[in-house]
Amino acid sequence: MAAAAAAAADTSAASTTGLALSEASINWERLDKTKFHVIGAILFTAQQGVLHPTAVVKTRMQVAEGGLSHMSGFVVFRKILRSDGIPGVFRGFGTSAVGALPGRILALTSLEISKEMAFKYSEHFDMSEASRIAVANGVAGLVSSTFSSSYSVPLDVVCQRLMVQGLPGMQTYRGPFDVINKVVRSEGLRGLYRGFGITLLTQSPASALWWSSYGGAQHAIWRSLGYGNGTQKKPSHTELVAVQATAGTIAGACSSIITTPIDTIKTRLQVMDNYGSGRPSVMKTTRLLLREDGWRGLYRGFGPRFLNMSLWGTSMIVTYELIKRLSVKPEQ
Repeated sequence: MAAAAAAAADTSAASTTGLALSEASINWERLDKTKFHVIGAILFTAQQGVLHPTAVVKTRMQVAEGGLSHMSGFVVFRKILRSDGIPGVFRGFGTSAVGALPGRILALTSLEISKEMAFKYSEHFDMSEASRIAVANGVAGLVSSTFSSSYSVPLDVVCQRLMVQGLPGMQTYRGPFDVINKVVRSEGLRGLYRGFGITLLTQSPASALWWSSYGGAQHAIWRSLGYGNGTQKKPSHTELVAVQATAGTIAGACSSIITTPIDTIKTRLQVMDNYGSGRPSVMKTTRLLLREDGWRGLYRGFGPRFLNMSLWGTSMIVTYELIKRLSVKPEQ
């Protein structure tokens, strides 16, 4: 009897998983939260490791005064490999991977809860389904980014300083705690929050743009393939991944074009110390960048950033949607 019940439960769980793998949208209430965060931590850390070298290349190009900033991303990558080997293109990864875990839980939870609340609230407005999806995703991206910035900015400051050590004029560090110690000793705790204002004012809208673009693009692609509200057919797993990857690529590409100038200013603000007297500011950083390289300086590292965000958008959303499908609670 017990064996039969267990077999039935396994069959139910398997069928639930099979059904979930063919679903394009799964809400927060249906997720096993523990499984969601554990699987997410594993898969997102792996994804972060694959893309980390592009972040190192982008950061070094944005910070370097001449030299690296005028080279192509691929040339900079080879230069780092020649001088520092494989460890050079993974500088700061350990700190970033471990440090990002609490922030990722905060970001994913706030994203899903706010998306569901925004979608329900939009029922009161005269909006098309496509608009409701885009707005709900945009609100969720804005809320998630705002919550996570308080945690992610100090982590960015530490990781980026580890990435650029070794460049002319940059300090060297014995590890992440040495970075924290030196920054706090010279500037106090506010030194760890360099760029917080510009991050909050720019990354939150950028996150809203990304998730809104993704939601709208995915909705439009499904409709063009004939998967409307009235259809009973379910997409194949291949179709599901292809549509979500395409929508993620579109969203990542759009976001990188719009946000690269702000990202360049933010990165330099967080890692550079040679401003003479006074505390670094957005205006000082912008003037210094324009003086060095003109308006093109605002797009330093655009190639690696475009590649990073396009690949990140594609792999992140495919990973994220897979995590949700694998975390669906078994039906009772």
